[in-house]
Amino acid sequence: MVLEKLGNSLKNTLSKIAKAVFVDEKLINELIKDIQRALLQADVNVKLVFEFTKNIKERALKEDTPAGLTKKEYLINIVYEELVEFLGGEGYKIDISKKPFKIMLVGLFGSGKTTTAGKLAIFFTKRGYKVGLLGLDIHRPAAIEQLEQIGKGVNVPVFVDRDNKDVLNICDKFEEELNKFDIIIIDTAGRDALSKDLIEEIEGLNSRIKPEERLLVISADIGQAAEKQAEQFHESCNITGVVATKMDGTAKAGGALSACAVTEAPIKFIGVGEKVDDLEEFKPKNFVSRLLGMGDLEALLEKAKGAISEEDAEDLGKRFLKGDFNLLDLYEQMQAMKKMGPLNKIVEMIPGFGQLKLPKEALKTQEGKLEKWKFAMQSMTKEELEEPETMDASRIDRITKGSGLSARDIRELIKQYRQSKKMMKMMKGSGDMNKMMKKMKGKMPKGFGM
Repeated sequence: MVLEKLGNSLKNTLSKIAKAVFVDEKLINELIKDIQRALLQADVNVKLVFEFTKNIKERALKEDTPAGLTKKEYLINIVYEELVEFLGGEGYKIDISKKPFKIMLVGLFGSGKTTTAGKLAIFFTKRGYKVGLLGLDIHRPAAIEQLEQIGKGVNVPVFVDRDNKDVLNICDKFEEELNKFDIIIIDTAGRDALSKDLIEEIEGLNSRIKPEERLLVISADIGQAAEKQAEQFHESCNITGVVATKMDGTAKAGGALSACAVTEAPIKFIGVGEKVDDLEEFKPKNFVSRLLGMGDLEALLEKAKGAISEEDAEDLGKRFLKGDFNLLDLYEQMQAMKKMGPLNKIVEMIPGFGQLKLPKEALKTQEGKLEKWKFAMQSMTKEELEEPETMDASRIDRITKGSGLSARDIRELIKQYRQSKKMMKMMKGSGDMNKMMKKMKGKMPKGFGM
């Protein structure tokens, strides 16, 4: 998960609120200290942390609790709202207003511009746009080849000229062909630092191409240094937004996110993995909701659209959360989720699952077992599939012979089924946090995944 350590710390803080007998200044001070510690560990700037927590404390102590909410519920809502505001408020969506719509990527060497070009291409292709890639990194020898490989992998045309060292001439050469596309994504050269020649090249391209979007690609592992880089590029190149890459697997991502959020260049996309579809529009409300373990149904259904039909995607959510299913249902659900991406990334989007603290190792193991389970199910009778509780030793023995699996494999499948049933009951159970979140449904701002 993106910012997993920060997310776990914040979830523990919310649990502390939920378990508290009543809300007083002592609890609020403990909450503030917990949040400060969590954000500082995520490499967020000290000044920003204290400004942020000061706002929470002032609101918690001064504001009256709205009708229909308890003080505990409203305190959680304040934390949520302030986190959303801290990371950019409503967020900024790219509106494809004309064709061809040109998106120029800029950034320092090694920030991930070329990879991001491919991810953006697949992002917009999935949304029905005709996308072309234009390679203008004439300085890095492997850049053209890398872009061609990426384009081939995502089935998007790539326009490059190996023999031409003038980026403006390359633009002129392909102009007529590129005008046939809905969106053109332009990969430019990077440098080790924001140098004069890089600025001049980008300014020249900007003047010639007149892109609708100038996105700075920045690696999240640089942490708080992202603020200075974003400000420099914004001042020199008038960038319209930021793409934060390498958001997974770095403790410094919190620093990069918050740093960019306070500049005049808003975060528009985040890279959350190495695969071509591991790119998401940055929506602070959805991001914070997922961070706090409250799910992100919008992102879940977006993932599902690429793997299964819209009707099946909606049905998936209803059946999975209902808790009334047999072995065939379990297999179909897990198979559909596997198509949508790694299970450990998918379950964090399901409301409530983030609070169950499911072991990552268990989720990874499940992915490897799906194929085995398919063979086991093919050797079961209709009764066994629909009523797994009827499974006894003799039936298990027969299934092992028919499937070529061990008795242990079959028992693991049955155990998984029972654990899943139990998990669903927990989801619908009477825990304080679940009660609170259910009660708050409809009272949170739109986009707060419940």
